[in-house]
Amino acid sequence: MTTIANSKTPKVLNVLLWIAQGLIALTLIWAAYAKLFQPIEETAKMLPWALDNPGLLTFTGIIDLLGGIGIILPAAFKIQPKLSVFAAYGTIALMIAASIFHISRGEASLIGMNIFFFILAAFVVWGRTKKVPFLVK
Repeated sequence: MTTIANSKTPKVLNVLLWIAQGLIALTLIWAAYAKLFQPIEETAKMLPWALDNPGLLTFTGIIDLLGGIGIILPAAFKIQPKLSVFAAYGTIALMIAASIFHISRGEASLIGMNIFFFILAAFVVWGRTKKVPFLVK
C-alpha cells in the first residue's frame, strides 16, 4: 500500500530537481555573461587570471553558456530532455576541472562554489536518471 507521503515524494523531488537545474543554469549563464560580455578589466577583478589568458576566459565563457542552456532548455521544451542530464554530467566535469585549475594556482580556498555546484549537478544526474526521469511523450 502506498502512503500519502510516498506518493508526494516524486513530485517534491521533481520540484527540487528543477530548482537545482535552474540554479545551475542561472549561475552558469551569469558566469558566461561576465566572461564574454563584460570588459576584461571588470572580469579580472573577480578572475585575476583573465588578463593572463583571455583565450581561456573566452573558452570557459562559451562552456558556461552551453552548460547553462543545456541543463534547462532541452528538458523545459521536452526536446531530447536527456541532453539536460548530459549537461549535468558536463557541469560535474567542469567543476572538477575548475577545482584542479584553482588548486594548481594556489587558490584552493576558492573551490567551495565548485564543490557546491558539483554536488548540485550530481544530484540532478542521480535524480533525473534514477528517481524522476524525464518522460517523453
